[in-house]
Amino acid sequence: MLDLTYDTPKPKVIAGAREDWELVIGMEVHAQVSSNAKLFSAASTKFGAEPNSNVSFVDAAMPGMLPTINEYCVEQAVRTGLGLKADINLSSAFDRKNYFYPDLPQGYQISQLYHPIVGEGEVLVELGDGTARLVRVERIHLEQDAGKSIHDMDPNMSFVDLNRTGVALMEIVSRPDIRGPEEAAAYLGKLRQILRYLGTCNGDMQSGAMRADVNVSICRPGQYEKYQATQDFSHLGTRCEIKNMNSMRFIQAAIEVEARRQIAIVEGGGTVDQETRLYDPDKNETRSMRSKEEAHDYRYFPDPDLLPLQIEQAWVDDIAARLPELPDAKKARFISDFGLSDYDASVLTADLDSAGYFEAVAAGRDGKMAANWVINELFGRLKKDDKGITDSPVSPAQLGGVIDLIASDAISGKIAKELFEIVYTEGGDPAEIVEARGMKQVTDTGAIEAAVDEIIAANPDQVAKARENPKLAGWFVGQVMKATGGKANPKTVNQLVSRKLSE
Repeated sequence: MLDLTYDTPKPKVIAGAREDWELVIGMEVHAQVSSNAKLFSAASTKFGAEPNSNVSFVDAAMPGMLPTINEYCVEQAVRTGLGLKADINLSSAFDRKNYFYPDLPQGYQISQLYHPIVGEGEVLVELGDGTARLVRVERIHLEQDAGKSIHDMDPNMSFVDLNRTGVALMEIVSRPDIRGPEEAAAYLGKLRQILRYLGTCNGDMQSGAMRADVNVSICRPGQYEKYQATQDFSHLGTRCEIKNMNSMRFIQAAIEVEARRQIAIVEGGGTVDQETRLYDPDKNETRSMRSKEEAHDYRYFPDPDLLPLQIEQAWVDDIAARLPELPDAKKARFISDFGLSDYDASVLTADLDSAGYFEAVAAGRDGKMAANWVINELFGRLKKDDKGITDSPVSPAQLGGVIDLIASDAISGKIAKELFEIVYTEGGDPAEIVEARGMKQVTDTGAIEAAVDEIIAANPDQVAKARENPKLAGWFVGQVMKATGGKANPKTVNQLVSRKLSE
């Protein structure tokens, strides 16, 4: 792990009725491993399949069925750890977490409490005020998912779908380093971005492939610094866990409302109970789900059916050698190689598909111009049509062709926007469209000069005004562009108008 200095963040302060309070937040993110098969069986992980169609005898806990570790899932966990600059544990082990619920056929969940596969790591989080800092990751462990209980199909019965049972999850546990709702969303967004770059989780929060349990507590100003110095949790308030959050917007709202609930309790003379709560977005409130269990409540013990997991350093080194360029490195390269602003580089590296599209457009071209067209024209049009970059009707080659025509002075910027719209809606080669439709820019100085002379001769009063106030020269430029159907070279028009008016 890189030796980076931990920077204490500026906390979110909430004013109570009597005094100010600060927030302390930790997150447990459950990320579904991108794998075709489950963690301990060969059953499919395909989302949206018919209920109970992706269930093996192992998933259904049939007698005598034994789990077999999926090596690819282990590789994906190691890959994630390396992407988060974390320590990889060459020895790890699986434990049984015992609890009874209808969607858990075995009566226990196979997880890693005592010896996780990944140790301490870090996530560099960029905040809205232009600053960035580290959020520490305590551990990442592998575990199997439970099934899903369905309560809205019948007024008298509940149903159970075991398709998700046994699906591999990475539980990514942060330290209580997050100090506000916006920061929590930024952390989750950055983590999601890294996992998608790595290809270890698709990050789809709507399908449940990524969800978070958010631990929230409050403390008086100065107490967090004491915790930092001593690592003594008694300096922090009692935490409550908000379970199964799958929306960054709802996470921010839930943290805010939960913090205010705890402040009201403490300032009213009460004590906050450690418990698991659910967030109701319709009522904008959290409500109690159950008292918060501790590890001993689950009666953890080593899984007798699975040997300790031993991996070799050479295997880890091979995975590390094959890691892709990650978001922070790609952003820095875009700024350095293409001369982009921090903002433009952030937008273009937000996801891997957008970054790849931009690089294809920018290859051999002006990087700033390419970024401007991708961000402003293409992204703007795609957003209007509710499309993603992978659905773009304009290929990188086509957009690059439009930019080439601008760079060669074959077309003006105004014509380029018209051309882009044609390519977007009808397709085709930009150069061929320009030729076939007579959209080429007029670069013949003689023809442009004749148009300028005609406009000046027809408007003597406007000429007198422009000579007194040079800023009015733009009116002549506009008239010439209108007279030439927008095809005159704007630079040439400006030069000629300026010279003619000064004569």
